[in-house]
Amino acid sequence: MSRQKTLTRKPIDELPPLNMVLDEIGISRAAWYRWRNRGLRPVTQRLPNGHLRVRRSDLDTFLDGMEVA
Repeated sequence: MSRQKTLTRKPIDELPPLNMVLDEIGISRAAWYRWRNRGLRPVTQRLPNGHLRVRRSDLDTFLDGMEVA
């Protein structure tokens, strides 16, 4: 009898583009930049091409924090 190894992988922490994040939160791009200036936004990642992305885990943490407030 041979044993098969089962590989367990961590789920990929996706990086949705900013427009998807804005749709999910339900705010405009102008509101996003107002929040950014006030320090009220999730951590963003800037790609080499200049586009902004937000890690799914950071967005979930941010939204959980907003529910408490």
